[in-house]
Amino acid sequence: MKDKLVNNPLQLKSLNHISIVCRSLEKSLHFYRNVLGFFPIRRPGSFDFDGAWLFSYGIGIHLLQSEDPENMPKIRQINPKDNHISFQCENMTTVEKILKDMKIEYEKRRVQEGVIYIDQIFFHDPDGFMIEICNCEVLPVIPLAGEAIHSCSLMNCNIQQEQKKQIQQAVPRKTNTSTPNMHLQEDYLHCA
Repeated sequence: MKDKLVNNPLQLKSLNHISIVCRSLEKSLHFYRNVLGFFPIRRPGSFDFDGAWLFSYGIGIHLLQSEDPENMPKIRQINPKDNHISFQCENMTTVEKILKDMKIEYEKRRVQEGVIYIDQIFFHDPDGFMIEICNCEVLPVIPLAGEAIHSCSLMNCNIQQEQKKQIQQAVPRKTNTSTPNMHLQEDYLHCA
């Protein structure tokens, strides 16, 4: 039986924040402020636990001091297939240079999709939460349609009609010389 696609059943508007439990609130605050460029914002005074709220790039990060920091999972090897949050940047070379200067261990990857190359850099925050920096904006966002949607529905790959309209309106209509044969195709991307 095929899942019926429902157009925004919860009437969501945007991503608000992610919460991250940390061993040391002080170290995590330093990292998110001085490495990723977030700034502290007011947090409700009624909270009876340590934490900090930060904001930038249209999203919030809520840091929560672990109640048992010694028993938090150990930092593992960098694995691009692990849970992570991704940020786009203006210049990948600059990101890499700054990470080297800060002595932050990272791993580089490159993904090719036709004539498009997506560069990625992965690294951890002080607690092992993965951060990705990429130039992912070079890859067009193209909704799946037809049979591609049905084959993806088993993997919760529900595509909403309203999102499709918004994406089609956002995709530039002029030809980009760096990607000469790129145009909207209904099933350009396939589920992995």
